[in-house]
Amino acid sequence: MRITTKLTLIISCLLIVLFMTLAWTSYRHDQALALQETVDKARTIARQIVEIREYLSSVVRVEQVEQNTGLTPQVAATRIALRLTQDSPYYVRQVSLRYRNPQNQPDAYERETLLQFKGSQLKERFQVVGDGSNKALRYLLPMVADQSCLTCHGSFEQAPRFVQQRFPKGHPSYNYQAGELIGAISVSVPLSTLQQTILKNMRRELLLEGVIVLLLVVVTGWLIHRTILSPVAKVAEGIETAANSGNFSSPIVAANNDEIGRLVTSFNELMAELERRTRQRHESDERYRNFIEIAQSPIVTFLPDGKIVITNQKAEKLFGISKDELLGQSIFDFFSDPTALREGISDYFHAGSSALIGTTSRQTVRDICGRLFEVEVVISVSQTDQEAMFTAILRTGKEPQ
Repeated sequence: MRITTKLTLIISCLLIVLFMTLAWTSYRHDQALALQETVDKARTIARQIVEIREYLSSVVRVEQVEQNTGLTPQVAATRIALRLTQDSPYYVRQVSLRYRNPQNQPDAYERETLLQFKGSQLKERFQVVGDGSNKALRYLLPMVADQSCLTCHGSFEQAPRFVQQRFPKGHPSYNYQAGELIGAISVSVPLSTLQQTILKNMRRELLLEGVIVLLLVVVTGWLIHRTILSPVAKVAEGIETAANSGNFSSPIVAANNDEIGRLVTSFNELMAELERRTRQRHESDERYRNFIEIAQSPIVTFLPDGKIVITNQKAEKLFGISKDELLGQSIFDFFSDPTALREGISDYFHAGSSALIGTTSRQTVRDICGRLFEVEVVISVSQTDQEAMFTAILRTGKEPQ
């Protein structure tokens, strides 16, 4: 896999993780925000109902209520609440522990909350109750009896006649005191409706964030390719070309002075140094070859394994074979007994010196036709950058009988 593909995959994975994290965070934020907005709206509705009840209790006279029961604070507030929440998921009702209307009987959660209101200074309560698709936000705002409420909810004897007729003496809805908890406004909102709103907003946000992430992947990939991968690829291509062709004279242009630019500069300096050394080595080799060509004795340069790499015309005549054929042959094959030569080379590598190196010895060599010659051999060694090279100078004598 190319490094461009790897980096693109890594960046894509990181951005996808970031996208998922942002989506989850956004969902939680939208959920909390929607829940808070729902609580605020439920609080507003409940307070409006309380204000309406208090207003009606203070301005509507008993005679008016006797003629029109729709002006009763509880009845009027209930009807107004229905209008306020029409075509909305909000369900509003008035509940009391000492109710007169059976429809105002509290359920288990409302009863528990009313008891909490009664025994504390709690000003409101909201909570998500239920499970699964039945989850709902429940909000309750307490109502406290004031002096106007006691007209109907005080003593039985002081209550209006139409109230006495409907609710006989001893009914639990009598005998309230000013400041006493009389009931609560209960608001219920199904969370399924709330969830639909959140998901609708989420789809819009995820679409926008997805487009942003996609643009980030494309732009980031393009920038990384242009500023990092492309210069590095040029360096790699230059190294590969130099390794394959041996040409070190093609520098790379550095676009910037950053780390990549310094890498390119260092690469160019390395190529220039290699070019200089290669040229020096070629010049040295050429001088050496010219030197041995004009030498009066056969000269053979070979590697530790005996492979002949350089020779001259005198050696061609001695061995009876052309230079092209001689190069690559093993010098051991041209010695009648190469044991001394092998041992001398081995001693040089193991002991660092050899009695054969740098001294003159008499050896018997053969040419390509098998004829034997007695020669004086002087072997020298030179160390190159890669390995040792041995040079043998052969001074010919008489052909042995």
